[in-house]
Amino acid sequence: MPFIPLQDDNPRILIDRPVVTWAIIAACIVVFILQVTSGPRAAQAIAYSFGLIPAVLVGARELAPDLSLLPAWATLFTSMFLHGGFMHLAGNMLFLGVFGDNIEDAMGHLKFVAFYLICGAAAALAHVLIAPGSTTPMIGASGAISGVLGAYLILHPKAWVTILLFWIPLRFPAWLLLVGWIGFQLVAALGSGPSGGGVAWWAHIGGFAAGAALIGSFRHKSIPLWGGGEQPKGIRIKRPPRTQPAQPTAGKRSAKPKNKRPGPWG
Repeated sequence: MPFIPLQDDNPRILIDRPVVTWAIIAACIVVFILQVTSGPRAAQAIAYSFGLIPAVLVGARELAPDLSLLPAWATLFTSMFLHGGFMHLAGNMLFLGVFGDNIEDAMGHLKFVAFYLICGAAAALAHVLIAPGSTTPMIGASGAISGVLGAYLILHPKAWVTILLFWIPLRFPAWLLLVGWIGFQLVAALGSGPSGGGVAWWAHIGGFAAGAALIGSFRHKSIPLWGGGEQPKGIRIKRPPRTQPAQPTAGKRSAKPKNKRPGPWG
């Protein structure tokens, strides 16, 4: 990732807690702990059994019986909960934590589950399309999270995001960061060839495109596109009660104004 996100200034509107985003982060952490505590041989078996192998998905190769634990299509989804190392996990979870809550807020919990899985599957299929003969397992949540980033660009381009760049905290508008991010992915993908140099760049691009394309139909109708409007239609903002005029003290008559004509304020 070309930068490390720390936080954004984009408040949630429709939900109190992004429980699905938190649950995905928790699931990825638990799975990673199982990976690293199972030993090197078992961790490799997990990657081959639950990671996405393009050649297996298209039917060109078959896994050994002891590794073939799931139908090949199911690895489109299981692969996005596996990670190849601590930094791989930490970077993905930071991006999901910063950007995911607002996308979950825009569509609700259940729709966000479907949106996340669809974007992850679309990302995996983009990788398969580019490298159908690859026998290397593809693992990681970055494809699905790329879909979240694509959706964020369409919904909240005007939000400000604090990032860590060369260990210096800086603030940028979301549109600048996300356009720069997808540009970096395109340059890296075109420069590294089908193998990607160990990174599934085209999965990032496919996930980003899927998220940008789907958010219009997945979002709640009250959430405007492109950050339009100060307040989404149909959302009430609590306002302080109006101050009531002072009442005359009991037993005393209020003084009459000397000028009976209405003043300039009516």
